[in-house]
Amino acid sequence: MTETFLRLPAVKKRTGFGRSHIYSLIKQGQFPKQIYLGPQSVAWLESEVSDWIEHRILESRGVVLKKD
Repeated sequence: MTETFLRLPAVKKRTGFGRSHIYSLIKQGQFPKQIYLGPQSVAWLESEVSDWIEHRILESRGVVLKKD
């Protein structure tokens, strides 16, 4: 499977959240962790962000999810 990196602007656009809120969710363990690409460069795996979005949709619709 080929993975795609999303940089912060794309993650913000996909989630509708700002930078601070994204990092706050990461700290709380409620959002996928970033991957360090270099000394001052991070990205997120598109598949993990997509899965996170899908889970939020299901939860908002009352679907009970099991934790892995």
